Amino acid sequence: MSDVFVIADNIVSPLGRTTEENFRALAGDRTGIRLHETYYAALFDTQPTFEDLVLDSAAQSLSASGLDPADPRLIFILSSTKGNINFLEKGISDPQKISLAVSAQNITDALGLVNPPIVVSHACISGLQAMITAGRLLRSGAYDHALICGADLITNFILSGFQSFQAVSPEPCRPFDADRKGVTLGEAAASAVLSTTPGGIRLKGGAVSNDANHISGPSRTGEELALAIRRAMVQAGNPDIDFISAHGTATVYNDDMEAKAIHLTGLKDVPVGSLKGFFGHTLGAAGLLEAVVSMQSLRENIILPTRGYGRPGTVLPVNVLSKPLEKPIRHCLKTASGFGGCNAAIVLEKIKTAI
Repeated sequence: MSDVFVIADNIVSPLGRTTEENFRALAGDRTGIRLHETYYAALFDTQPTFEDLVLDSAAQSLSASGLDPADPRLIFILSSTKGNINFLEKGISDPQKISLAVSAQNITDALGLVNPPIVVSHACISGLQAMITAGRLLRSGAYDHALICGADLITNFILSGFQSFQAVSPEPCRPFDADRKGVTLGEAAASAVLSTTPGGIRLKGGAVSNDANHISGPSRTGEELALAIRRAMVQAGNPDIDFISAHGTATVYNDDMEAKAIHLTGLKDVPVGSLKGFFGHTLGAAGLLEAVVSMQSLRENIILPTRGYGRPGTVLPVNVLSKPLEKPIRHCLKTASGFGGCNAAIVLEKIKTAI
């Protein structure tokens, strides 16, 4: 089977339109979260349409990759939980407007791609599952390259859904902190081009699991996320992990569950962090967006802190950083969990270069 590499990536968020702009904002402790009337969120000043947001990020990654959009060995994968859900608030219910499959085809056509697209909509692990799906397709020989884009916009419908089970924090979220009060939502798009052509970052392993514990509540034991982590690690050859980019939603149950999974996999001393204090929870974009940031961390040898974290607050202690850590790093574990009990984990590796 072929190795899979990341040869281009992009982030479009309230903090910037490129991976580099976003990473500089994070390294400077700048957050996209602001107070919007009665709630905190990381929102664009002028809300784009869902399809335009995907096109902005995906086109930048595709251009940076140097690939021909018409290459029949290139597949496009769209990751989202809601897509054009904002149309419902405008009284538009036409399936041709709100269907994710239709949106994916519209984006495919606009980019000049030739293969039918794939849609991955699996709650908040969608972004990571899209990467894992792409990796499997490339390793199988079905394609040589995959363009992935994850995106979601925050609408009143989505906000009210999270508010209905009292999960929205009345302040900017504080992942893993003793005083965490819930999730902060955010909107963004992230994209990446995976390829069998060697690049600077390799997707070493990836796995998914499901605990089926509850429609919205995660496992109480962490065993199922731990299973996904172990399987991803085995596929990656069990490397030494330099840092963990966790899901870290700042809800009591999610952060405790992740802490238990980290202990179950023997990684309790590894630096762990969440990016939700910078971007908010970007839903279908989250796993991919945070994986792209993690790849930039690997390139620049900087492990980012968890914004909003002050003192330990999980049922089992984990090594959460409150300040940036600069050191040589090579491997990252990225995790995600979502409604319905789904979990995902990937291992990313920075390729050593000859001196």
